[in-house]
Amino acid sequence: MNLNFIAPCGVDCVNCDFFYQNCTPAFLERMATAAGKTPSELVCKGCREQGGCPLTGTCDTLACIRQQGKDFCYECDRFPCERLLPAKDKADKLPHNLKVYNLCRIKAVGLSRFIEEAKRIRDCYFNGSMIIGKGPQLPDDM
Repeated sequence: MNLNFIAPCGVDCVNCDFFYQNCTPAFLERMATAAGKTPSELVCKGCREQGGCPLTGTCDTLACIRQQGKDFCYECDRFPCERLLPAKDKADKLPHNLKVYNLCRIKAVGLSRFIEEAKRIRDCYFNGSMIIGKGPQLPDDM
């Protein structure tokens, strides 16, 4: 399984609109205009291959994991550290609050199975309804 499909922090690149397998020319053009970049600068093959995020150019988490010689943050003795702390800011648009859950799931079921589950996990986060005692539920689960 290609490690580039999942970032070391647990972000599921394979489901990101900027990931090279998912982006369309129209999407890239719109985002490039908003970001002040060219469309080709925004196409992402995963932070591992590119050495960081195409939006920022760098990633402190990637640098940390490379320095330690690990594949994922859950393999670190300091897991979870401040870099994985959830934040309210942009939580409705970005999957950053899923990182710790995703890493725990990768550790529990392995990378291949996680990649199969990742779209549903993301869908539950962005489109699910929180049911106390049950967690986020998609309409077809209710």
